[in-house]
Amino acid sequence: MAKGMVGKTVEGLGDYLKEQRTSAELSLRQLSEAAGVSNPYLSQIERGLRKPSADVLQQIAKALRISAEQLYLRAGILSPEDGVGGSVELAVLNDPRLTERQKQSLLDVYTSFLAINNQGDEATTES
Repeated sequence: MAKGMVGKTVEGLGDYLKEQRTSAELSLRQLSEAAGVSNPYLSQIERGLRKPSADVLQQIAKALRISAEQLYLRAGILSPEDGVGGSVELAVLNDPRLTERQKQSLLDVYTSFLAINNQGDEATTES
């Protein structure tokens, strides 16, 4: 079973979603209908087998009436250090003019730039 896991972050997300769903007293089927996500796909997310896109997380958050940012943090799309509320990631994720693929590409480029800059900062500190 562990071989099929996408990662620890996704497992944590699945547990969190299941907890939110049960506290909202919704069945898996009810949540899937409210969020517009297929029942099997939602089940796979809850079991940590799938990593959902930002758009799917947003649909689930609306259906559960919880913060999409919380789900982004749990899914590893946003990091707590980014300061939720005005981050580049949130701006990209919330822009309806971008496709899901464009959003992911922008986030990947942004993350890689940050990693490169952090390496440069560490090299100047060591000198």
